[in-house]
Amino acid sequence: MATQTTASCTGSTLLQPISEIINLPVDQVNFVACQLFALLMAVWFRVYLHPSKTSPFIRHVVATLLGFYLALFCFGWYSLHFLVQSGLSYSVMVFAGLEHMHKYCFIVTLGYLILCQITRVYVFDYGMYSADFTGPMMVITQKITSLAFEIHDGLTKREGQLTPSQKYLAISRMPSLLEYLSYNCNFMGILAGPTCSYNDYMAFIEGTCYQPRHQENANGKENGKYKQSEPSPKNDVLSKLCTCAISLAIYLSLCKLLPVERSIDDDFVNGTPFHLQVVYLYVAMLALRPKYYFVWTLADAINNAAGFGFNGYNKDGSPRWDLISNLRILDIEFATSFKMFLDNWNIQTALWLKRVCYERCHINPTAATFLLSAMWHGVYPGYYLTFLTGIAMTMAARSIRHNIRPYFLVSDSYKCIYDVITWAWTQVAISYTVVPFVLLAVGPSLKFYRSCYFCLHFLCLLVVVALPVKSRRRQVKEKPDGLQDNQTEHNSTDNNCNQKAKAT
Repeated sequence: MATQTTASCTGSTLLQPISEIINLPVDQVNFVACQLFALLMAVWFRVYLHPSKTSPFIRHVVATLLGFYLALFCFGWYSLHFLVQSGLSYSVMVFAGLEHMHKYCFIVTLGYLILCQITRVYVFDYGMYSADFTGPMMVITQKITSLAFEIHDGLTKREGQLTPSQKYLAISRMPSLLEYLSYNCNFMGILAGPTCSYNDYMAFIEGTCYQPRHQENANGKENGKYKQSEPSPKNDVLSKLCTCAISLAIYLSLCKLLPVERSIDDDFVNGTPFHLQVVYLYVAMLALRPKYYFVWTLADAINNAAGFGFNGYNKDGSPRWDLISNLRILDIEFATSFKMFLDNWNIQTALWLKRVCYERCHINPTAATFLLSAMWHGVYPGYYLTFLTGIAMTMAARSIRHNIRPYFLVSDSYKCIYDVITWAWTQVAISYTVVPFVLLAVGPSLKFYRSCYFCLHFLCLLVVVALPVKSRRRQVKEKPDGLQDNQTEHNSTDNNCNQKAKAT
């Protein structure tokens, strides 16, 4: 298995012997090794290149050079695409007019990503992991487009035209080339992200992210122990590394025993009762998710080890290191709605979609957001089938929540029954929706849906027609002014930006 991917590996083959011993593709071995190396460099970066010991210029240079080294080790000459994409987008930012710069930058950046995805999928190795250089480019695309919109907001709009989160994220000057490359290609996030706002990253580089926060105890007196200016991330990093180890062990143990492809096997479909097929599909997806838990949690631990990700304090005074966390595992596994699952899965990507598309699109923002998400993920047809199905699932879940849920809020026992039922349906709906995302191709994906008689598709259509929901704009118009202002304040911002703005 490992030797089959060696020929198509454009990165280093230094770890090929280890790849053969553990029977994993050398690309995956390189990725894990580079992330572990980045973790060690993050600790060194925080201790020896602390903002109190060196200048932001040195921190930018070191973070960028280490990032380029990791990219070269994993992807070889393919990593030049990172520079080309960043260079083209920076040229647009500098030379295009501010009024439309963000739009041009969005088109150029996303267009170059899609071009590379088409080349990798349909020219080189369809369905293969090897040399998947477009993974880091997806994160760079998020960063570049976010930066372009934030510069546009900061330099062309008045404060009254911005939401509270947009005010916090707005950038009032054009970044230098070094700052721009450091933001896009630093060693902490070059391989697996997560994306972050430019202002948060600059605060980390300059050492201003550890601002003392006024906290009071139950007696109304200031508690001095909460005013620690620079909390240690050690406990959170160790906790996240333990989560990584458990996730990796579960994935390696179960991924080959419970393949999703068995759901479309003729013998399995014909010889297994339908309810057992549903149970198998849920368990197979449950065994697949730890791969993402491992990658994203390790990336979060790397950033935290470098001192990036501090998000204030909990009520008990313990530091929070979840500013750029990408998932909440327990909230995912026990989600009682489609929206709750999506809100806790790939969190930073969801925030990016919200900030650059959902909040700015005036025509059917839900459909536009799902379409952008599909285009960003890649050109496999399965992605588009998944996100088209996701639109129907989201609309149906919203209809049920608005029309049926109020009847179950009359007592705690009814609420508990509702939560159990919606949890089961959410897990089934998620598993049903993401099958094409895993199978990638149209044929196998449609074969799966045909084996299920497109049941959830028709059910969603029936629910949306039978239980209509008023649009949000119409609901806002019908509310009294006081309630409208309160609702706008709550819905227009995310928790991180609210906390940062209040602290400022």
